[in-house]
Amino acid sequence: MKSEMRAMCAGVALVAALVAGPVDAEEETMPEKILGMYIHQHWAYGHPYAARTWTIADWTGYLDGISRLGYNMILIWPVLETMPDPLTESDRDNLEKIRQVIDLAHGRHGMRVYIVLCPNVCARNEEAAQYTFVERPFFHTDARVDPGDAAALGRLMAWREELFRPLGQADGLFVIDSDPGGYPGSTNIEFVYLLNAHRKMLDRIRPGMELYYWHAFGWEGYARFYETGDLVIPPIEETQEAMRLLAKQAPEPWGLATAKGKEAAEPIGLGDRVLAFNYGAVEGEPSFPMTRFDDGFAYEGGRNGGARGVLGNSQTHCVQLPNLFAFARGAQGLPAEEADYIRFAEDLLPGHGETIVAGWRALVGDDAEAMDAAKARLAAVAAGTLEPGPLRGLLFGDGRRFVEDLVHQLDMAATMRRFHAAVHATPRDEALTAETFRAFVDAAAAWQARHDYKNHWYWPPMVEALRALRMPVLDETLDTLTWTADGETGMEKVQNGLSRLETYTPRLIAAMRTAAEELEAAQAEGGG
Repeated sequence: MKSEMRAMCAGVALVAALVAGPVDAEEETMPEKILGMYIHQHWAYGHPYAARTWTIADWTGYLDGISRLGYNMILIWPVLETMPDPLTESDRDNLEKIRQVIDLAHGRHGMRVYIVLCPNVCARNEEAAQYTFVERPFFHTDARVDPGDAAALGRLMAWREELFRPLGQADGLFVIDSDPGGYPGSTNIEFVYLLNAHRKMLDRIRPGMELYYWHAFGWEGYARFYETGDLVIPPIEETQEAMRLLAKQAPEPWGLATAKGKEAAEPIGLGDRVLAFNYGAVEGEPSFPMTRFDDGFAYEGGRNGGARGVLGNSQTHCVQLPNLFAFARGAQGLPAEEADYIRFAEDLLPGHGETIVAGWRALVGDDAEAMDAAKARLAAVAAGTLEPGPLRGLLFGDGRRFVEDLVHQLDMAATMRRFHAAVHATPRDEALTAETFRAFVDAAAAWQARHDYKNHWYWPPMVEALRALRMPVLDETLDTLTWTADGETGMEKVQNGLSRLETYTPRLIAAMRTAAEELEAAQAEGGG
């Protein structure tokens, strides 16, 4: 009955708005296609790896670097959703910092700046107030607002408007249709009602800001995930229904950010609204920090734009420089061959382009010896004098850290490959397995301690090797790499699973350490 009443109330509100018709708006002008980068602040980990830790100096350098590559827009998630009422001092500081970033991007680089909000997420005030903004774990401090509860939704929007006002010089707002938003049993009508609530908020703050419906998964599909605990890709017709409903509202100026422009938007006549948001092309999210290189995915992601341009995303920007470059090259129709990567790396650290690119290439291969050789050359570079080049801003003020990061990654990848080979050898040498496993555990722990990322970590060859050990301490931890956990309802299962994932990487490393000790003890007792 509650869901029926919710749908009826939202439906009445929507029909009333449709009858009233859209508000006249000035014709939207798009002087150039967007080449954008999403700067994601969700996850709490170390500086400068997590964007939420960046200083104004970091932002200044990063914006300079990406503008030199051709980027003309940034999308920022300032994570207003878990800011408590009243605000902590660190939350106020972050709002002021993002306000300055908007001015910096506009004034120095002529870049557009957009903000992301999740449609119906708010803070659990008491829990959120226990953390600083930089340290706050999202899924331990958030809650979902029922979009069919008019009073609760009113409180949410009032608080959002207060938080968003300092960012009112932004060019617009993206509202996502799924993770981490959603509500059991909710409908597309309710989602469009939420979008219109945000449209009205923007009009009150500064008329003319754009509203983007960010289609990531699908509102009703994610609502079913919260209802059942089973994540099933929804039919494209559901997404098209939401798009059509929004088009009837005509909340100008507005657009669609989606990777499904050709499948969803174009067939219903909305292709001209599409900004292609090819999520994961540069870097998956959430993902353990590791540099990706030359898999073609980033280049193609940039090349496959929409009518309004293309938008990429990254989680750990300072380690994804080759894909940041490849995405921009694809978007601009420029080549991304070996020589191009070398020139790019030369603009980072002159005189070391070939060595850096060789390190990137070795890292994504499976040759441990090549990784060792690349690591040795890079370690020598890190020990010398480093003078950054014109893309110095992408190094976040520390070229040595950038090179040492690559050394750490190569060490972890090489030791993992040796462990993988040892554990799968026939016959298996248990002493060599224990030795290579310990080396991998130490290397993984050293790299994780450097960046302090704590969440989802899926690395197929690593998981395969760990499973091959058939050790309960490892299997029990690996089994928790799921989006859901035990709970009475689908909503509880999702919330508990996402909360548990926020500690997955440290738990896995602890389990690996215990397993390594058990293997070493077995060898000390005679290889049993």
